[in-house]
Amino acid sequence: MAVFNSDKFVFEAPSAVVRARRVLIKPVAGYALPYPVTTSREMMISIILGIRQISDADILILDGTPTGSPVASMYSELRYDFPRVLTLDVRNTTLVEVENPLLKPLVMPTFMLPSIILSSDYLISVAPLKVVGDVGRLSIFNLLGLIPATKYGSGAKGGWEDLYALGIDKVLADLFYTMPFDLGIIEAHSKFISKSDSVDGESEPLGKIFVGEPYKVDMEVSQMLGIKMDYLKLIDDARMDLEA
Repeated sequence: MAVFNSDKFVFEAPSAVVRARRVLIKPVAGYALPYPVTTSREMMISIILGIRQISDADILILDGTPTGSPVASMYSELRYDFPRVLTLDVRNTTLVEVENPLLKPLVMPTFMLPSIILSSDYLISVAPLKVVGDVGRLSIFNLLGLIPATKYGSGAKGGWEDLYALGIDKVLADLFYTMPFDLGIIEAHSKFISKSDSVDGESEPLGKIFVGEPYKVDMEVSQMLGIKMDYLKLIDDARMDLEA
C-alpha cells in the first residue's frame, strides 16, 4: 500500500505482472464525462506504459454502463484508443456463474460474471475518488460495474436494483471474495462529492494517488479522509469466518 503525490505519479507495475499473459483493467468508464466522473485517460496511459515496461502481456479494458447500454461510445468519448489494448463491453461477454467461497455468504451465494475475468492473470481496479451521499465509491465498489446491470435489475433506475435491494454493502463484501482483484488504484487528483449520483457534483483538489491491494487502499482512504464505507467492516467479519 502506497500513497503518491499525483503530480509526480508514474505507475510501476508489480513484479507479478511479469508472469501474466493477460492483464485486465477495470476503470470507471460508464459515463461520457471526463475525470473526476470517470478514470482519466492520463491514468490509463500511465498504467498501460507501466505494464509494457516489464511485460508483453495482452492488456484488456473491461467495463459496462449502469443502464446496460453499450459502453463503446463511452470509450470513444473518453479517448480510450490505446494501441495494442482491447476494449471490451461487459454486456457482450460470456457470463459464467461463480460461487462465493465464503461458508456463509452475506446475501449472494453466486454471481454471474464475465468469463474473461477468470481467464485473466492479473486484475486491476482503477477508480476516481468519489463520495456519493457521504458514502465512498472506490476500488471495491468499482467491481460492481463488472456485473451486467440488466442481469440484476432493469437498468431503468440506474442499474443493479436487485442488488441494492439486498443491501449493497453486503453485496460488495460478497463480491470482494468471489472476484478478488490483485491491485486497486484510487485516482485522487481531486475528490468528487455528490449528494445523490455519480455524475452531478463538485470536486475539490486532493493531489494524491493510492495504490495497493483493493481492501487496503479503500481502508486507507476511509481512515485518512473519514469516508464511510460499511462494506469494509463486513469484509473484516467475513474474513474471520473464512479463516476460522
